[in-house]
Amino acid sequence: MNRYTTMKQLGDGTYGSVLMGRCIDSGELVAIKKMKRKFYSWDECMNLREVKSLKKLNHANVIKLKEVVRENDHLYFVFEYMKENLYQLMRDRTIRKSQKL
Repeated sequence: MNRYTTMKQLGDGTYGSVLMGRCIDSGELVAIKKMKRKFYSWDECMNLREVKSLKKLNHANVIKLKEVVRENDHLYFVFEYMKENLYQLMRDRTIRKSQKL
C-alpha cells in the first residue's frame, strides 16, 4: 500500500471501509476498500467471490478493480475513483422526483 496515500474516508460498511486515495506515481485518484476481516493467505483472498467476479467484469457500468493488495493480513481492493456511488444517485433522483410533485 506504499504506492498510495490516503486522503479521507468515503464510507463504512459491514465488510469494509472505503477510503479516497491517490497513486503516488501517477497522481490518479482511487477508491481503496479495506476489508475488515483478516486474510492469512493469498489463496484465501483470490478465492473470494468478489475478487473473482470483479477481475472478470469489464463493462462501462461496473467500477474497475485496478489492484488487489494483501499486506500484514489486511486485504485492500483498489478501484478507479468515482465522485458518487449508486446509492447517492438513486437517493438524489428520488429527492428530485418528490420535489417536482
